[in-house]
Amino acid sequence: MARYTGPKSKIARKFGEAIFGDDKAFEKKNYPPGQHGNARRRGKKSEYSVQLMEKQKAKYTYGILEKQFRNLFSKANSSKGVTGEVLLQLCESRLDNVVYRMGVSPTRSGARQLVSHRHITVNGELVNIPSYSLKAGDVVGVREKSKSLQSIQDSLAANSSVYEWMTWNTEKKEGTFVSVPERLQIPENIKEQLIVELYSK
Repeated sequence: MARYTGPKSKIARKFGEAIFGDDKAFEKKNYPPGQHGNARRRGKKSEYSVQLMEKQKAKYTYGILEKQFRNLFSKANSSKGVTGEVLLQLCESRLDNVVYRMGVSPTRSGARQLVSHRHITVNGELVNIPSYSLKAGDVVGVREKSKSLQSIQDSLAANSSVYEWMTWNTEKKEGTFVSVPERLQIPENIKEQLIVELYSK
């Protein structure tokens, strides 16, 4: 399964945001990487460059590579809704993202690994496809044999995030993907219109 495995702090510094979660290295050097990263004067970026950066930020944030991301855009573009909003909704509906949002893992990459290693169920059935698209009403849970995993218990204990579009039952270690989130409910700092403009050229 293809996924990004390169340096994360360097990418976070490139975008000026801790897009992979808490990052001590980023906090120490929250300026662009490279020899001139801390220089104050940096040339004005072109329109294409700004759009490309936004697309890359979205891809890194959700852990999706180019081909898959382009397929999501095509699906969003052919839908009835606003293309940029639908694109983010498709990203949010991915199983690995929902497992992360529910607090089962502290990171999306960790959530992806839990799904791939068959620790997660959807409506009672094992699903090991991180890109699996959830529908409203789907129940996502931790497999019975995996409920005692220390990493999952630690992550759930440390999680304090609450999202309106999903519920979580701590005792059962399962939650419901109640509905696809509206754009205002998605906390990611992504300017999706720039991505639409880039792909529409």
